[in-house]
Amino acid sequence: MNDKYQSPLSERYASKEMQYIFSPDMKFRTWRRLWIALAETEKELGLNITQEQIDELKANKDDINYDVAKEREALVRHDVMSHVYAYGVQCPKAKGIIHLGATSCYVGDNTDIIVMTEALKLVKKKLVNVIAELAKFADEYKGLPTLAFTHFQPAQPTTVGKRAALWMQELLLDLEDIDHTMANMKLLGSKGTTGTQASFLELFDGDHATIKKIDPMIAEKMGFKNCYPVAGQTYSRKVDMRVLNVLASIAASAHKFSNDIRLLQHLKEIEEPFEKNQIGSSAMAYKRNPMRSERIASLSRYVMIDALNPAMTTATQWFERTLDDSANKRISVPEAFLAIDGILDLYLNVVDGLVVYPKVIEKRLLSELPFMATENIMMDAVKAGGDRQELHESIRTLSMEAGKNVKEKGLENNLLELIAADPAFNMTLEDLQKTMDPSKYVGRSKEQVVEFLEEYVTPILEENKDILGMKAEINV
Repeated sequence: MNDKYQSPLSERYASKEMQYIFSPDMKFRTWRRLWIALAETEKELGLNITQEQIDELKANKDDINYDVAKEREALVRHDVMSHVYAYGVQCPKAKGIIHLGATSCYVGDNTDIIVMTEALKLVKKKLVNVIAELAKFADEYKGLPTLAFTHFQPAQPTTVGKRAALWMQELLLDLEDIDHTMANMKLLGSKGTTGTQASFLELFDGDHATIKKIDPMIAEKMGFKNCYPVAGQTYSRKVDMRVLNVLASIAASAHKFSNDIRLLQHLKEIEEPFEKNQIGSSAMAYKRNPMRSERIASLSRYVMIDALNPAMTTATQWFERTLDDSANKRISVPEAFLAIDGILDLYLNVVDGLVVYPKVIEKRLLSELPFMATENIMMDAVKAGGDRQELHESIRTLSMEAGKNVKEKGLENNLLELIAADPAFNMTLEDLQKTMDPSKYVGRSKEQVVEFLEEYVTPILEENKDILGMKAEINV
């Protein structure tokens, strides 16, 4: 198949599991399950449908005669009715009751909801596993001091584990959003041409009480708690918007993580995994390019932008239904899920193989630490009898001199030497160097990580232990 365009999301990035969820086979099997649920419901509510007809439908639900459906669609130009016809060919006794009273959106829209729900389950599984891997990393490095940055300028130190906790915190917010969205997914049910259930009113001789039971019964058979209480011909396209906004939020979290890793790899403090057989410009002896993190960033930008599609679609729907949503959502929804699937596989792969270089981290931190420790040094000098105002002015002047040495002359930071040479401080270089223990300047970073893991992360992982344990496999 080298003479046709194929989506890179399928070829390079998304897992087989996610690709199957959005496959034609998943879609058309779900259609048949929905037709069975409708027929069973109508039978249970009193229509003249036999168990023999139901059994025939069930016996053929997974054996889809695609060739018959394709041939029929070429003739009638309608995918749903082509599959109704094909199903009827296999089920001659039941063909007259397939899709009875329903519109195309009964199978189309309900299947979209079912497919998105299944896809969200897979996204949640991968997200939870990324959080679990980050938790291990944060715990391992909870006490390793590192230089923290504001505006990408040296700031008060933190720990490597605390920084990982920041990545985790964003993913926990995403997990909350996924759980909320999944808990509130509802089926369309069977609403009819404009959502009024007029066709069912005819079928059931105007019995409103019976018709009111149809949607809840279909929902239960399909594994859902509810259907949307009111709808036009379709479910509100705001549902697609809600779902893709969750994916875009995960993408934003992943992008932020990938940015940090790319910057840390430039600083040679932390590196993403590196294959021993990797070749090309990314595998030079003097450098390693953060290719996987760059790929996370690239795919994440796509997902964040893709979320605009359902927003525009829901805003431009006309009255009870217009068809300008169809072509767009056929592309935007599956592609967003395939992309986020690839992003989470990459995220898990990167975290699982992160390489930390403590000596490089320590060297950079110690080169900046004297500037950050001036307040502590000054307080020690005051306790030893020094004049605070005089010391404050001296340390300001000395810091500026040391800064010039670093920035303008390219020399090492000599602030400690300058302070030791100033009699106002009455401190030796050895005394000053003893104060340069990085762990003194990280505040409660280590304790925050421990508390965060114990109080927030561990309970969530325990709650989701049945979906833990996966390893990410990336195609390229």
